Amino acid sequence: MDQRELVERARRGDPDAFARLVDPALARLDAAARLILRDPELARDAVQEALIRAWRDLPGLRDPDRLDAWLHRLIVNICLDLVRRRRRRPIEVELNPLDSPAQADPAGALADRELVDAALRRLDPNHRAIVALHYLLGMPLPAVAASLGIPLGTAKSRLHSALAAMRITVTVQSEPAPIPAPGGQVT
Repeated sequence: MDQRELVERARRGDPDAFARLVDPALARLDAAARLILRDPELARDAVQEALIRAWRDLPGLRDPDRLDAWLHRLIVNICLDLVRRRRRRPIEVELNPLDSPAQADPAGALADRELVDAALRRLDPNHRAIVALHYLLGMPLPAVAASLGIPLGTAKSRLHSALAAMRITVTVQSEPAPIPAPGGQVT
C-alpha cells in the first residue's frame, strides 16, 4: 500500500494506517526534538503532541507526498513553542551520534563533544533547530527549509549565522587561559 492510500485511510479514521504512516518517522522526530529541546522528557512530550496534532490535522494535509516534511515542521514548531514557554528553565543536552565511528582518542572526542554542546547551548532555538536538522540528522538544507516553513535563503542565512556563532564559542572556549608567572608577568 503506498503513502497516498495510507493517508486517505488515516484521514477516514483508520488508526492502523496512521501508525504505518508515522512509525518510520518516529526515531527522526524524537532525535530532532531531543536536539532542539535538549531534554529527553520534553522531547517525548513534543513527539506525543506532534502525533496528536498530526492525527487531528491530517485532513488538512494538502500533499500526502510531503507527509515527512509536514511531520518535521510540526515537531519543530512544537519544540519552539515549548522552548518559548520554558525560557527560564536551564536545559541540558544529550548528544548521541547517529553513526558512531571508531574513536582513537576518547578523551579528545569527549572534549570536542563538550565544546560542540556548549556552542549549541548558546544558540537560540531557531538556529539550533537548523543545525540539528541539517548536521545532526543529515537532512538536506532544502528539506530543512521546507520542514521549518521558511525560504531556502533564510535557512542558509540562519545556518551561516549559527555556524559563525558556534565557531566563536568553540574558539573562545578552547583557547587556554593565560598563566601568571612569578613576578607579575603573563605568559
